[in-house]
Amino acid sequence: MNPQPATIKILHIDSNHPLLWEQLEQAGFTNHADFTSSKQEIEAKIREYNGIVIRSRFDIDKQFLDAATNLQFIARVGAGLESIDVEYAESKGVHLIAAPEGNRNAVAEHALGMLLSLFNNLNRADRQIRAGQWIREANRGHELEGKTVGIIGYGNMGKSFAKKLQGFNVEVLCYDIKEDVGDENARQVTLEELQQKADVLSLHTPWTPETNRMVNAGFINAFAKPFWLINTARGKSVVTKDLAEALKSGKISGAALDVLEYEKSSFEHLFLDGNVPEEFQYLLNSDNVLLSPHIAGWTFESHSKLAQVIAHKIKMIYKQI
Repeated sequence: MNPQPATIKILHIDSNHPLLWEQLEQAGFTNHADFTSSKQEIEAKIREYNGIVIRSRFDIDKQFLDAATNLQFIARVGAGLESIDVEYAESKGVHLIAAPEGNRNAVAEHALGMLLSLFNNLNRADRQIRAGQWIREANRGHELEGKTVGIIGYGNMGKSFAKKLQGFNVEVLCYDIKEDVGDENARQVTLEELQQKADVLSLHTPWTPETNRMVNAGFINAFAKPFWLINTARGKSVVTKDLAEALKSGKISGAALDVLEYEKSSFEHLFLDGNVPEEFQYLLNSDNVLLSPHIAGWTFESHSKLAQVIAHKIKMIYKQI
């Protein structure tokens, strides 16, 4: 028999949309918040709780899980679970909840916006006009129509991006470690075929040992044509030094990065010591590089959607809907 919500105590260690708290409260769960205590301080009291709601403030590792003797679920208000020792948590029977459905539309729109801006030099042209320069020929753009877009990672985010591309008259290819995930919006192919045909590469993969530093010199050089790179997934999947070299050589025509190799695991900071690597300085100075601070899924709409999905999934565990 499932425990009743009134007996379930949930600790929220990151702030989220208020509807998450409100919906859990209305369903009878007991909510507590602690947005400031250290990991060690949270560990000291986590045994009192049956559930924890997180974003990315700190990692949920073996030590933390061993202290959480009454934990029944971990809910991360985001798309991925890389901040959690998933295997160890599952071995302890802890339910793991994420919400990729909540921000997939936001990520897809952001990726498309970055791609169109990159193709049409919009950010560079805007800066030049503000500086009193009226330069037309050097800002001649490219059309998306007729291009081949390759998507690596065809889950919630990849599928949403492929759907957004319909109507642009492009060929969309997808590669994924899972079989039979292609659909009416993208044809699933081998990685080799994608690298032979793609004009644009968009990453929509989680951060795993397989995707860590995946886009390196060897990976880039396997592409038959120069290509544009879009990364709204995880920064550590791209080796910045190799990206910079490929931009210099023309092997990569341009890059739009919402995520960076140097991000802290909380996604809240880059260089706390002010020491900027040479290859990142090159990106900062490049007209064919577009950067944003990990905000692809960070819309007003996704803020509430993420909370709604998490609340729904927590209630599902206890059959409260």
